[in-house]
Amino acid sequence: MVSSAAWSFSRSSSARLSTRTTSFNSHRKWFPSAAASSLSLIAIVFLFSSLVCAFYLFTVWRIPAPDPEFFSGAGQYCDVFAGSWILDDAYPIYNSSECPFAERGFNCLGNGRNDTGYLRWRWKPSSCDIPRFDAREALRRLRGKRIVFVGDSMSRTQWESFICMLMTGVDDKQSVYEVNGNQISKTIGFLGVKFGGFNLSVEFFRSVFLVQQGLPPKQGPRRVRSTLKLDTLDVMNKRWMNSDVLVFNTGHWWTATKLFEIGCYFQFGGLLKLGLPVTAAFKMALETWASWVETSVNTNRTHVFLRTFEPSHWSDSKQKVCEVTDQPASEAIGDDRSEFGDIIREVVGKMRASVTVLNVTLMGKFRSDAHVGTWGYPSSILDCSHWCLPGVPDAWNELLLSSLFTNDWRKFGK
Repeated sequence: MVSSAAWSFSRSSSARLSTRTTSFNSHRKWFPSAAASSLSLIAIVFLFSSLVCAFYLFTVWRIPAPDPEFFSGAGQYCDVFAGSWILDDAYPIYNSSECPFAERGFNCLGNGRNDTGYLRWRWKPSSCDIPRFDAREALRRLRGKRIVFVGDSMSRTQWESFICMLMTGVDDKQSVYEVNGNQISKTIGFLGVKFGGFNLSVEFFRSVFLVQQGLPPKQGPRRVRSTLKLDTLDVMNKRWMNSDVLVFNTGHWWTATKLFEIGCYFQFGGLLKLGLPVTAAFKMALETWASWVETSVNTNRTHVFLRTFEPSHWSDSKQKVCEVTDQPASEAIGDDRSEFGDIIREVVGKMRASVTVLNVTLMGKFRSDAHVGTWGYPSSILDCSHWCLPGVPDAWNELLLSSLFTNDWRKFGK
């Protein structure tokens, strides 16, 4: 058993509006009767005005309710992200070689990995249980829904995992298809899979920064080839709306290597910010995303998730050495970009809209055995960042579905 300490920062704040009542002694008349009647009228008007104000605050400002994934049973608190990986012979949930939507590069077993132990681990919270995944029940609850994943290749991996998990409950596999007939690709901007028998859409939008990338301002320095507009959300954002579930991630492209070394710098308010640190830019971009969620997403319909950074297990800082282990690590190791976690905590903590943080960082730090390693495609590319499928992303989706289905979250899919 590989265990972890409690560590979570999912936003679960709520506002409580209360009325204060005052009791008057009927035997003590402080005012003449006429004055008492006037006072009563004033009190009624004041109470009515207070109720109207409270209703306005609740509906317009969308005061969020507590996040459901932290509760199990009758009000019992449970941090589902504090727990351990335990062996379970019922795993894996699916076979990537039998799932047409599992990218070849993530099918480690199909690409020649001989050991299968990495497939047998299940995430178990310390103080509660995650409901066992039931594909047919999940499909029933998701009938008629639109699920949208937005982010980088890690988001695409979760999207692929989600589809493969659900397909185990579909009898007619031909009824599940990509809406444009596209093959799974690393660079394609949109992929959408339809479960025809359930009127269910599961979509992926590639947006590695969430904000808009574009041409630099005129007369800028020659080294600036492109910019990230930190105050402008990705132009595709309108296509993310009107969904039932929105799952976001970002972080892996927020490095100097993937930005400055290829001539991509930051822009805000039409001005270049050449000296702006990556972490500061990440925070500004996340604040732009948060503002969009608050003003453009109907959270009475759409449940919004933000997944935290997924740790890598490179053996060197230059990402040239990748040594995949046979077993999960006995302690939390790996690069977790903890500064990004602090920023997510701060930004989401200030949001008025209800957002559920999938705090998967720590649980991934133990899984040095579950990376693609040398079993990707092509095999010459080492990879200690991405995960094999089946694998760790399946646990993310079990937590996602648990959050939706347990505690009758808005009676989702009932």
